[in-house]
Amino acid sequence: MDIEPVDSAPGQAFSRTILRQRWTDLTFLHWAVAPELVAPLLPAGTRPDTLDGVSHVGLIGFRMVGLGLGHGPGVPYFGSFWETNVRLYSVDDTGRRAVVFRSLDASRLVPVLVARATLRLPYMWSAMRLDRDGDRYTYRCRRRWPGPVGATSRMVVRVGEPIADPTPLEHFVTARWGLHTRAYGRTLHLLNWHPRWPLHRAQLLHLDDELVTAAGLPAPIGAPASVLYSPGVPVRFGPPVPLRRPGGRAEPSGTAG
Repeated sequence: MDIEPVDSAPGQAFSRTILRQRWTDLTFLHWAVAPELVAPLLPAGTRPDTLDGVSHVGLIGFRMVGLGLGHGPGVPYFGSFWETNVRLYSVDDTGRRAVVFRSLDASRLVPVLVARATLRLPYMWSAMRLDRDGDRYTYRCRRRWPGPVGATSRMVVRVGEPIADPTPLEHFVTARWGLHTRAYGRTLHLLNWHPRWPLHRAQLLHLDDELVTAAGLPAPIGAPASVLYSPGVPVRFGPPVPLRRPGGRAEPSGTAG
């Protein structure tokens, strides 16, 4: 199987946009994790994507702005909210790289309910905020529903200089152009596209997090392998398509989930 290259600025690979949004004020924390630990947590038809023999778990805080359908305007009020996600990295049987979300905490209930009902994405309703003091950013999250209720995360970073030439790891954890998810008995692949990330290196000043372990992953040990910040990018999503195995056969349906 040929795995697609890690491309930091590919062309848009879909003709119809079903969702558009903007991600702003993102902080990416990543730790190395053994592939065999995360493999059971990935959807059928996918396996851990690795770099130099290890996979990674990411904790990402940001603001979603102007979420809307197709090319229409963003949804007022409900289309902008804070989000914190825990994610893994996957590759499917046709070689497409993607992310798999273990949890997505969001500060608006309606988008949480819609995403859970349509794509079965593990969205959670949480109280969240971002405080900025110069180059210092503090992300706070406390889960409201469905649980574990009260799980919290607080991360504080200092944003540094822009990155002219990202490392292979920095490309690996940010140059992702799709997600894999399990919905209604099928594994789906959902493409996205955005301009190349404007990345800054950042320093982690403080982390007190319960979201990673709440997502069924081991607690991170030691300093992150990568700490990054981005002011953000506009994003488009194409329609979800069922995963197909090599030779064009659709991945078989199973128990809805």
